[in-house]
Amino acid sequence: MILIADSGATKTDWCYGASRFNHTHIQTEGINPFHQTEAYIRRVIGEQLLPQLGEASHACTCIYFYGAGCLPSVASRVSEALQHFFPEVPIEVESDLLGAARALCQHRAGIACILGTGSNSCLYDGTRIEQHIPPLGYILGDEGSGAYLGKHFVADCLKGQLPAHLRNALLKELNTDAAGIIERIYRQPQANRFLASIAPFIHQHRKEEEVHAFLLHSFDEFFRRNVLLYSRHLPVSFTGSVAWHFRTEIEESARSCGLCTGIFLQSPIEKLVEYHHLNRL
Repeated sequence: MILIADSGATKTDWCYGASRFNHTHIQTEGINPFHQTEAYIRRVIGEQLLPQLGEASHACTCIYFYGAGCLPSVASRVSEALQHFFPEVPIEVESDLLGAARALCQHRAGIACILGTGSNSCLYDGTRIEQHIPPLGYILGDEGSGAYLGKHFVADCLKGQLPAHLRNALLKELNTDAAGIIERIYRQPQANRFLASIAPFIHQHRKEEEVHAFLLHSFDEFFRRNVLLYSRHLPVSFTGSVAWHFRTEIEESARSCGLCTGIFLQSPIEKLVEYHHLNRL
């Protein structure tokens, strides 16, 4: 039985089973070794994962873990925490970006992109990540992400770059005023998540001319500052909530940049199951 995980900041999707046609999904709290200690990760595995696995934990033959924050310097926190509970099982811990590339491209060359709360991208040669432009986070980069969209949409509303009715509707939606937004962003934690939470409001108004133009400009920036530095000749595929819900605008922006889009996935977990089960054959 293979156990596969795709982990983000807030949740980890786990999938286990003997074949790609017969598997079970479960979920735990997000695991990020960049922010969490090995002891904390052990608690998540011991208190949340194992009770859901039950007897299936004894049938596990290999584990593949893909996660945000799984940098080489800290990935051992995840592998050692898992090894504590699965002492005889081979364990592979990789970045969420490699997971996205394997899910989106399988064994074909392509450009893989994550557009969720943050953004990331890479040139994948069918086996490994060949080129990677650093995303730099929502302050310096993360173009096209939920946090990026929220950051620039709020700024445009408050600076009068978007129509007054959008500003008023946004403040009503957030149940605050301009000072409250500033307080939330600059004085409270996890400003990136707050900014990304505005993406559904933007989605509701995406048909309005000014919002449509705003979205195209935002995704143009993602392509210009990231994807176009790789290649114009490979398909560009996407995973993540922003990619899934703004697919139409992303495809329009890609065409204007001379790019060909590939597939869109809301979550990579199903395609990772396919990748690893086919890879065993």
